[in-house]
Amino acid sequence: MYSQTKKKIATHDNIPKTPYNTIDDITEDSPNTHLCSSHCCFFCIMKEPNITLRRTKTSIYFKEMPLTDNQEHVLVLSGLWNIAMTQPNDPEFPSLGIFNCMAKLINKGTKNTTWLHKNQNIYIPYYAAHIIGSYTMNKQEFAQIAVQSGVIPPLLELLSGKMSWVEQRVSVRALGHLASYNSTFKSVAEFETEIVKLTMNLASTCLEKIYVEFVSKKRRVEYHRNLMTRGVGDLEMENLKVEKWTSQLQCWSIYLLNCFACKDKSLNLICKKKFLNDLCDMWGGLINQTSSAGVGLIRILCYNNMGRKKIAESPKVINFLCKLSRSCDDWQYLGIECLVLLLKDVNTRYKVIDFDVVSCLVDLIELRSLGDKLNVGDTIIKVLLLEHCNDCKLKSNGQKVVDLKDRREKERLMCDEKLEEKRVIVRLMKKQGNHIFSLGRVEEALLKYCEALDICPLRFRNERMVLYSNKAQCNLLLKNVDSAISDSTRALCLSNPTNMHGKSLWRRSQAYDMKGMAKESLMDCMMLVNGFVKSNDENKRVKVPYHVVRMICKQMDATWLFATARLKSKVIHNVVVENTCDIEGDEIENESKYEELPYDHKKVMMMEKTSFMPGN
Repeated sequence: MYSQTKKKIATHDNIPKTPYNTIDDITEDSPNTHLCSSHCCFFCIMKEPNITLRRTKTSIYFKEMPLTDNQEHVLVLSGLWNIAMTQPNDPEFPSLGIFNCMAKLINKGTKNTTWLHKNQNIYIPYYAAHIIGSYTMNKQEFAQIAVQSGVIPPLLELLSGKMSWVEQRVSVRALGHLASYNSTFKSVAEFETEIVKLTMNLASTCLEKIYVEFVSKKRRVEYHRNLMTRGVGDLEMENLKVEKWTSQLQCWSIYLLNCFACKDKSLNLICKKKFLNDLCDMWGGLINQTSSAGVGLIRILCYNNMGRKKIAESPKVINFLCKLSRSCDDWQYLGIECLVLLLKDVNTRYKVIDFDVVSCLVDLIELRSLGDKLNVGDTIIKVLLLEHCNDCKLKSNGQKVVDLKDRREKERLMCDEKLEEKRVIVRLMKKQGNHIFSLGRVEEALLKYCEALDICPLRFRNERMVLYSNKAQCNLLLKNVDSAISDSTRALCLSNPTNMHGKSLWRRSQAYDMKGMAKESLMDCMMLVNGFVKSNDENKRVKVPYHVVRMICKQMDATWLFATARLKSKVIHNVVVENTCDIEGDEIENESKYEELPYDHKKVMMMEKTSFMPGN
């Protein structure tokens, strides 16, 4: 481990090559090595062959570093940052006082403005907070050392916005790691109210703040740009990085709040109606798919009495959960789980059934598995059939569940010959429906598909999937958008694998688009493209239908991370958009090169155009 650390520290190949970093590389073989005349040069200390002496000198260096003013400091911090990122479990530096050193450097940066703007010192608080976060991310013992070294107050200074959103991002990351361990949570909780209020505000306002302060600016803060691109990237990399960092800032803020919510702390603050509504708009998106973002915190709150009560009183949250449970989002199951928990609670079920919860769950009752979750549909049925759910408001949709359960029992008693006979009839009726549809008699075709579904045995899932999908197409043409979403959702529940029937995905995507639900429409399109990729031979070029790509282009702009912030900025500042991108008659507004669409228009024209008509 020492040899790896020595190699990475002794050279600064990974140090950002900013306009400030113009020092020649210092290596063991460098001709400039002998020019170093300082008795306390960190790079020279790392070359010390005697391990005991090297550790002693390193410890002394960490103690003296905050007390000195040396332009070498930013180079050292950059090297330490790289070590902490690549070797976060190495105990050497944490045991030699690195946390105490980083805490003092952050304090110095937040309290001494003159020093902060001298040389390259503006970079130091960012690197220091990042190093603390990296070393505490995996090891509880490192977190304990960090807390004992007094890192929490300096991190709070950065979290409060003493510098900028860039430092807030790394400070909330570090605090989240410290709060995730039981042994260090108590120390973080000493500042509970301050941390929770600051983090809630940060999660709610960071998108708009960063858009106004950075994204929309023609002249951006130089050191922010250098940190993002490491001094070697272009505008495109810078723009991609700011979106990634902003999403991380929001998601890490929610993670820190999760640590408090899991322990039933500060629920009176977290469960405020405005913040709960804000959570519905917090989405990791395509850039940060590993984070459950807002719905993750909502799920934790659903396991608490106060949390369920407050969520049940928020129509926006309930509507968000309903939309999520009928989407192809990676976190679809969390939406279903939250709705189930709300219906199980006697104190919340009668509040949520006034919304679309029951009809939404009824569409999912034939769902077998979702990821690693099995028997999802059966779980929903049990909840909807609970004795305390026999309310008059449930009868219309609840009766469908009862009928389904009775139908299952009857079909179990049927012989195979009888079931096959029904299957033949169903296929014949489906062909009749397809013929009627081809003649343009859409309403008649819809009725024929409904008749076929009424007699189609539940075990013939593929036949039922096709019938529901064809029903969705009819409802789409008849502008029955809600019915189209319901039917295509049922078809996707019956598909194998779940949510992978191409035509149903495309039909539901169109229906969501008609309702202005851009995120859900985009998720269905992305799942559809994923299906194309998986179904194609590895050696063949994947061909995506033009109309699918066109829909993705449209929804990518609508679901852009800063889309809402951009809209607010236009309203408040009356900003005139200078750049536009014309895609087949749909004018998509762009602020800058950042908002280029993901597919080149010429490439789109070359993609294969296919038909998505009823049939199968």
